[in-house]
Amino acid sequence: MQSGGIALDPRPLTLKSIRLQLRFLLPLVLTLVAAAWLAVPLLDQVTLRWFSRDLNSRGVLVANALSDSVADAVLADRLWRLGPLFGRTAQDERLVAIGLCGTDGDLIYSTQSFPGTLSCTEATEVATRANPLLALEGGSVHVGVHDVIANRPPTERVLPRTTEAPLATELTGATAATGATGTTGTTPGTGTTEPPPSTGYSPTTEAPETQTDRALSPVTAQAPDPVLVGQLVLLHDLSFIDRRSQDTRRYLIGLITTLGLVMALITMVVAQLSWRGWLEGVRAIMRGEGLLTPLVPAPELAPFANELRSRLRDLEDEYRRAQGPDAEWTPERLRSLLRTRLSGDQVIVVSNREPYLHEHDDGRIVVRRPASGLVTAVEPVMRACSGTWIAHGSGSADRETVDAEDRVLVPPGQDDYRLRRIWLTAEEEHGYYYGFANEGMWPLCHVAHVRPVFRESDWAAYRAVNQRFADAVVAEARSADPVVLVQDYHFALLPRMIRERLPQATILTFWHIPWPNPESFGICPWRQEILRGMLGSTILGFHTRYHCKNFIETVDRYLEARIEHEHSTVTVHGEETLVEDYPISIAWPDERESAAWPPVADCRQRVIARLGLPADVCLAVGVDRFDYTKGILERLNAVERLLEKHPTWIGRFVLVQVAAPTRSALDEYQSFQERVHRVAARINARFGQPGYQPVHLLAEHHEHEAVNEILRAANICVVTSLHDGMNLVSKEFVAARDDLQGVLILSRFAGAARELHEALIVNPYHVEETADALHQAGTMPEAEQRERMASLRSTVREFNVFRWAGRMLSDASRWRLRARIEARVRRHHEA
Repeated sequence: MQSGGIALDPRPLTLKSIRLQLRFLLPLVLTLVAAAWLAVPLLDQVTLRWFSRDLNSRGVLVANALSDSVADAVLADRLWRLGPLFGRTAQDERLVAIGLCGTDGDLIYSTQSFPGTLSCTEATEVATRANPLLALEGGSVHVGVHDVIANRPPTERVLPRTTEAPLATELTGATAATGATGTTGTTPGTGTTEPPPSTGYSPTTEAPETQTDRALSPVTAQAPDPVLVGQLVLLHDLSFIDRRSQDTRRYLIGLITTLGLVMALITMVVAQLSWRGWLEGVRAIMRGEGLLTPLVPAPELAPFANELRSRLRDLEDEYRRAQGPDAEWTPERLRSLLRTRLSGDQVIVVSNREPYLHEHDDGRIVVRRPASGLVTAVEPVMRACSGTWIAHGSGSADRETVDAEDRVLVPPGQDDYRLRRIWLTAEEEHGYYYGFANEGMWPLCHVAHVRPVFRESDWAAYRAVNQRFADAVVAEARSADPVVLVQDYHFALLPRMIRERLPQATILTFWHIPWPNPESFGICPWRQEILRGMLGSTILGFHTRYHCKNFIETVDRYLEARIEHEHSTVTVHGEETLVEDYPISIAWPDERESAAWPPVADCRQRVIARLGLPADVCLAVGVDRFDYTKGILERLNAVERLLEKHPTWIGRFVLVQVAAPTRSALDEYQSFQERVHRVAARINARFGQPGYQPVHLLAEHHEHEAVNEILRAANICVVTSLHDGMNLVSKEFVAARDDLQGVLILSRFAGAARELHEALIVNPYHVEETADALHQAGTMPEAEQRERMASLRSTVREFNVFRWAGRMLSDASRWRLRARIEARVRRHHEA
């Protein structure tokens, strides 16, 4: 190479570059080795502490679930019943063995895997340690000792409860269950199965009517104060902790090694670029221009930038999928997320229904909360965000309570956030809400055997109202990039309209109803306009992964779009939308709120007195809007079939159906409500008696406190939706039952069925199946109710509405950060 007649040797430059690389790589390698050496032991300690706490929690849960059944077996001197019970419980891969210690400290029952050298005294001593670990031949185990409390004295006699399970049948069933699980109850030291004692009871000597009565009403003595009948010893396997710790160590070491190799590779590649480029980069850094400025113009780095962007996308997706209920979501945690990830960002919610209505009532203005699952879910989020809610003002006194800019602070007396009301004329409401939204989109998406109706005038009104709300969002926005949460099918066009006015806004659209398959959605004449409008969103959320799949397939059918199924993204005209499932939930009541509730017994007494019900009634309740998608007719048919199959329920079983009127101006809803009234009247005429009617139809609005009272008073909550995005009533029933009693019957076509597995899941179209579920719920033992309800409450508490909002806002914050970085890089590149 010649320059000005002087030859330049490239070798010194190469050696200098290599020396620079070595100067950087050696400290890098030492730093990575030191990081791995320090991080691995710390990670092991944290992992062990986490899993020990988890085992303690699991032990308490198992002991609470088994306590009633174990106490019954001990008090009745029928220890052989513990064989199948312990056998089923010990099937858990983490549970090694179960033992039962008597009040005298002796082991009176155990599974075969229980170590013979472990005494009750030693187990109690180990369990009280700070680190309750016990070394056995097969490895270390975690020891937990839990009291078994009985609510009746040992002298109590319990009569048989059902004719289907007399003593002989119970013995056969217990033996079969024991054989199926491969675990038997044994007397310590003998290894033989303990037979049940003879009671002299014969199922053929009792009158049929007495058996039926006992099947429905167990006879027990008056329960005294709780007494201790024994202690459960639970041995948990700790080998899985070692396995997971090893996996974590391998992952950590692999990650650090990979990072080191990637960083070394990038360093070597960049060092091989021209020496002038390095000097320019150093000068740029010294000038404070940052690292990106010298790198962006270099075309040699474009492939690496694309690869890095792809790897970041993969890591982001993996992080999102790996997110779980690692910590309880609360309003405080949601506020913390907003402060750290969306600090200074404005949050705006848009919905058709407002969270609070002001109405005239006897010459005064009262505030009411509408019966809406959307309001129930989103309103606690707005309290945590302190944002702005834009909604249609539909209350008769709404105009009298707003300021000059149509705003009002809510909730009344607390002023947590601001409500901006939009006014619609009667013609606009008829076309936009009753017409296109509820005669068109609602039946189209629910596939509830009601034909959708589409009119050109309704579509024009729908477009105009969506534009009105878009104008309001732009007016309320304090910056060019607010976070906008668009709610439900009333605003399918709104995301695109906002995107055109606020290109930098982060728009989260949540579709609260199901999304149909592409063939069903093809009925809509404006399907492409609706899809394009929704794809103006940054993030588009549905209740379930199945609904996301339907939407992506619909886009694939009717639009030209690039779809990445692996990342759940849809790109149209260069704009990318994340399509993700976010199962909605409720705000779990805090201790102060639940402490203010009246006791369950008082709630039950009030409901019975108010409705004139029998004192020993088996009370089933349904709480819905008066809508044809809620399966109210199917529910009534099941009640009628129950009374046909089991006449003993006549006079003792009552269904109280709370049905809040909705969309009564539509012919389809008027016809449906008339049919429900006719069927209820027919059932009451057929099975009613003086002072008794099996169906009470309360077709009126109930405040939240009244609904909560009915849910706490009920024995059964019936949710038979024909098609439902989630159905929050099922979760509200679970949250209301802090007494761990009550049974939830849940339609398999409701989104909640994918989370609440301990409910009795039914097909509401199958009348016989639903009637049998009502009978099973009415005769379910209290111990089984307690086990099911405890698990349901754990699920609803963990997956609450703040987790729903937190996941969406966390995804939004990552997308906002990525968009800002890409915009900054683009500006540097253009400069």
